[in-house]
Order: sequence, then C-alpha cells, then structure tokens
Amino acid sequence: MNPKRCAACKYLRRRCPKDCIFSPYFPPSDPDKFACIHRIYGAGNVSKMLQQLPVQSRAEAVESLSFEAKCRVEDPVYGCVGMISLLQTQIQKTQTLLAKTQAEIAVAQAKHSQTQVNEFM
Repeated sequence: MNPKRCAACKYLRRRCPKDCIFSPYFPPSDPDKFACIHRIYGAGNVSKMLQQLPVQSRAEAVESLSFEAKCRVEDPVYGCVGMISLLQTQIQKTQTLLAKTQAEIAVAQAKHSQTQVNEFM
C-alpha cells in the first residue's frame, strides 16, 4: 500500500497514478470528502467534470461539489436548496428588522430636532 495515495484512490482501492486527477483535491487526510462526493455523483462523473474544467477552476468546483454532496446527504429532498432558502428567509427578516430600526431612528431624530427648534424659540 502506498501511503501517498489520494483519498479517492484509497476509496476506490486502486493505485494512484502520478497524473491522478483527484490527488490535488482529495488529500489522504480527508477521506470523507471524496466518499460523500462519490456517494452522490460517482467517481466517473466527477472525473469527467474535472477534466472538462480549466485547472484553475477545479479546486473551487471540488469545494462546491463537496458542499452540495454534504447537503444532499443531510437533506436528501432539498439538499443545498433547503439551506439557501433558509438563509434567504433570514436575510429577508433581517432586512425588515433593519428597515424598522432605521424608521425608528428617523422618527427619533425628527422628534429630537423638533424639540431643539422649539427650545430655540
């Protein structure tokens, strides 16, 4: 067994070639990352996706696939869409609260400036 095999090759129980497309993105220290991606997408599909991308975009694509796969494992129905929806709801609630707070500040400032004008007279 070669201790330098990437997590993908270890998981697939094969030798890791020098030009392994998985090795830069699936280090042996993080085997769960590849296992999760493989469970959702399959090794062949991931390999094809990575080969179609420019080298500079592959790391980001792997991180995206990893996030989406983990979300899909945790929530098989909605996956990452469920999390995105939850975050959008939180953003809307926060924006509403911010608008209310800004309105309250504007009213308080108007009252304060009105009081100062009345004190001048």
